[in-house]
Amino acid sequence: MLNDPFITFAVVLALAAVGGLLSAKLRQPVIVAFIGIGVLVGPVGFGWVDGDSPIDLFAKLGIALLLFLVGLKLDFHLVRQTGFVALATGLGQVVFTSVIGFFIARSLGMGTTESIYVAVALTFSSTIIIVKLLSDKRELDQLHGRIAVGFLIVQDIVVVLVMIVLTATGELSDESVLTQFGLVIAKGAALLVGMALLMRFALTRILHEFARVSELFVLFGVTWAAGVAAVTDLLGFSTEVGAFLAGFSLASTPYREAVGARLVSLRDFLLLFFFIALGSQLEFTEAGGQLSDALVLSAFVLIGNPLIVLVIMGLMRYPTRVSFLAGLTVAQISEFSLILAALGFSLGHIDTATVSLITVVGLVTIGLSTYMILYSRQIYEWLSPALRVFERRRLRYLPADDDGREVDVILYGLGRFGSGIARGLAAAGKRVVAVDLDPQVAALWEGHDITTVYGDAEDLDFLETLPLAQSTWVICTVPDIDTQLTLLHGLRSQDYPGKVAVVALDDMAAKRLSAAEPEFILRPFVDAAASALDLVLGYGEGAMAVEGSESPPPE
Repeated sequence: MLNDPFITFAVVLALAAVGGLLSAKLRQPVIVAFIGIGVLVGPVGFGWVDGDSPIDLFAKLGIALLLFLVGLKLDFHLVRQTGFVALATGLGQVVFTSVIGFFIARSLGMGTTESIYVAVALTFSSTIIIVKLLSDKRELDQLHGRIAVGFLIVQDIVVVLVMIVLTATGELSDESVLTQFGLVIAKGAALLVGMALLMRFALTRILHEFARVSELFVLFGVTWAAGVAAVTDLLGFSTEVGAFLAGFSLASTPYREAVGARLVSLRDFLLLFFFIALGSQLEFTEAGGQLSDALVLSAFVLIGNPLIVLVIMGLMRYPTRVSFLAGLTVAQISEFSLILAALGFSLGHIDTATVSLITVVGLVTIGLSTYMILYSRQIYEWLSPALRVFERRRLRYLPADDDGREVDVILYGLGRFGSGIARGLAAAGKRVVAVDLDPQVAALWEGHDITTVYGDAEDLDFLETLPLAQSTWVICTVPDIDTQLTLLHGLRSQDYPGKVAVVALDDMAAKRLSAAEPEFILRPFVDAAASALDLVLGYGEGAMAVEGSESPPPE
């Protein structure tokens, strides 16, 4: 055993660094490695770390910063931007997963309270892990990525509300429940009113003063998160709720992004201690009896959660491919599930065996779902024949009165770039049939000067329903390379006589697409840079020619 706390701390950090590096090499989230290191240095392993070590204090601060940044980044605009599908899918998945999970837990012989905690823990997915994986795959801006981030934010909001309810009810005693409940409501209302007054009259001014010195700016962020968390703890709520409220109180200030950017690295550093502390507290005395339960619950998360999302999004007429790719993002439980379990243990609602069970499910699902997301396209291709039952095909074709009419351009994708092309073509008097796999986007364009139809560029059966013989151009603005290559192959198999233009966001994409021999490869970023350069140089020459003039710059 290491007797010097500083040496112990240094050794634990070194093990975490090495374990994290190995985990990254295996393309696994570092959370798995940190929990494993916690088991290694805890009572089950070397016994270097116990519940009273400084690591426990760092763990609490890491959780506080995590919840602080969740509140700080709480972006209702993003949920609105992804539309009704984010709210419906997020809430629907939480409800169905928790209900089904509860009955599964009960069938495994768990008590009512334990079953509730296990069921709720199964509903939440890791926003941090998913955003990282989708970002690495460059899928954040794709439809399934935007929808996934939207309903993950909804989950984050729900988990905070659940923790508020748990900490409030955890303070209620058997004696005078009505009085205790009224006191909790009063304290909660006073807290919210106080925070609202600070947000309205003080916080922006205080931040403005601290922002003058960068070191104090970071210090204020940590102090505010820990301070509000301490206040809520004294009021009988959890520190997690206070940290979330601290972040939310700064979300409307102009310093929101600056505070968040400064604290992300510190959050990641401190959060590793939470997972190390969690691993050190695990007990495996009942591991043999829990293994079968953990496998059943893990199978439900890995298979059941994606199916729930697939069904919900299918009912909203989204393509099976989009629904499936979005559904894979909920095939794991999150760090919030582990925090929820730790909260339940601290309140005396569940024992260490239940905490260990939830943690094991987390390790299994986080590890396996990472590979599921990394190889999502291949998995979809393998399962696509069986997934056709979820496809809503009847709403995917052109209106009957459009058949046989002259079409100038078939445009795939009504995103930012595609929308600009559609408006320009319509303004030039061209007849455009625009295809988008987001039914909400297609509906928004109804009544404009273009015909919109809901469909998927990778669906070659759908391609046969389009007026290819009447069109002179097919333009695809969908940035995914595999989607564009599939469409080019389909057009070639249909002997399409017109011209084809596709989009490449970088040189590698342009090289791959050029091998398929489209007539044109559009380069939005390159073209935008050239236009901007022409504008700047043109403005500079004009400015030199009229130096000293009071004329305003061109608009």
